[in-house]
Amino acid sequence: MRLHPTPLAVPPTLPSPRASVPLEGVLEAILPGPGVEPLRAALGQPDVLVVTTGQQAGLFTGPLYTIHKALSAAALAAHLTERWGRPVRPVFWVAGDDHDHAEIASASWIDEGGQLGEVHLPARPADAPLRPMYREPLGEAITALLDRFTAAIPPSPHRAGTVAWLTRHYRPGATVAGAYGLALAELLAPLGIACLDSTHPAVKQAAAPCLLRALRESERLDGLLQAEAETQFTARGAVSPVTVGDGATLVFLEDRLGRDRLVREGDGFRTRRGGDRFSYDRLDTIAREEPQRLSANVLLRPVVESAVLPTVAYVGGPGELRYLRLTPPLYDALDVPRQCPVPRWSGAIIEPPVDRILEKFGSSVAEVLRGDATLEARIVHDKVPAAVLGALARIEAESDARLEEITPTVLGLDPTLARPVASARRQIAWAVRDLGRRIHARVRARSAVELRQVGRVRGALLPGGHPQERVLTIAPFLARHGPALLVGIRDAAAAWYATALEAGAPRP
Repeated sequence: MRLHPTPLAVPPTLPSPRASVPLEGVLEAILPGPGVEPLRAALGQPDVLVVTTGQQAGLFTGPLYTIHKALSAAALAAHLTERWGRPVRPVFWVAGDDHDHAEIASASWIDEGGQLGEVHLPARPADAPLRPMYREPLGEAITALLDRFTAAIPPSPHRAGTVAWLTRHYRPGATVAGAYGLALAELLAPLGIACLDSTHPAVKQAAAPCLLRALRESERLDGLLQAEAETQFTARGAVSPVTVGDGATLVFLEDRLGRDRLVREGDGFRTRRGGDRFSYDRLDTIAREEPQRLSANVLLRPVVESAVLPTVAYVGGPGELRYLRLTPPLYDALDVPRQCPVPRWSGAIIEPPVDRILEKFGSSVAEVLRGDATLEARIVHDKVPAAVLGALARIEAESDARLEEITPTVLGLDPTLARPVASARRQIAWAVRDLGRRIHARVRARSAVELRQVGRVRGALLPGGHPQERVLTIAPFLARHGPALLVGIRDAAAAWYATALEAGAPRP
């Protein structure tokens, strides 16, 4: 098993240190896992800084990139600790507030036949409240989904432990985000990564002042975001990744229709779907007495993280880094230190069967990841005897040359023969090329085994036509390779950061 990194066009920028803030108030929100107490103790140090990353909940921990983000944060934190000579710890922000059920309701894997397998939670009824995932129960359906998912994992050295890990957390009495957070905590805590429940009362209470200020300054913030979107995207002919300038605030409120966006209306606010009105004073009371009802949208969330935690960097994927380009004005307006957005490590897990097929055909991962049929075409082309290909090329070239040679004489006999001569040239060329196509088709039919092998490689690296890390979940890989896989990804991320980060980092 090896890891193939995805090259990034823009190298990461090295963060700068900042003043720390006391973390005692939110340490109880660190989710339990093996060795979590030393993590809490480390985060309680007075001069500690953190590298954060996070992701909304996912079925059976969601796509691989969730794990890549967490392990990238660990690698970056270790690098900064060594470079700065002060403790920097990784924290995974479990985003349990998210309410997009459809986006988190599936898990995918590659079965023994090389086909893409999937399981899905039952769809949420269209008229159901949009409950955040920390309130959304998995329900009885999870048992059958887990049985089907684990049945698809063939016997392997770490299968029993992987199945037991999932079974401990994905059970009928758990919520979607609760199962996700605890499963990740068990997986990541041994690697020094603290998983923070962002819906814990302590975190909600700590975040409330920032959310209230965002409501109080909502009109100003909307204008700042609109100007930033113009600068960063519209003026360059691009579309802003997040809609701004429409009067919506950056804050959600859990109300009778679930998680609902607050929109400015007159001297107060209303919920976008429910239409219920709230004064600022009423929202201030909610923030003090029921802070769990308030949450940040995608642009405000990193600001809240930096207000609650002494974070120096946020490790994100390409989509996140794009919308984070809108956020700099929010930090200044809300008087919150801005953490540095840093790309996560990105790549694919190349397992031995895939490597053997690549070696057999003299191919590379990059050739497969191009997503076209170049490799298949080459395999078929290489099986057609060179003598045949050469002869066909010569026949076409020589016939064309002979016709070209006699054309002046023919036209001298009768100029009206120009069109028949041109037609003859086209027909001969078509006939020769058609013969070549027929030869390739027959060779392709006789190459079915090889092409199926290539198909399996393509399915493993580009399942459903998408990058592996965006589709497949970690569990089947863990069943085959165990915890060493996680260490390998972390080390690959560490090696990448060691060479990609800017030299000459500032020191505290």
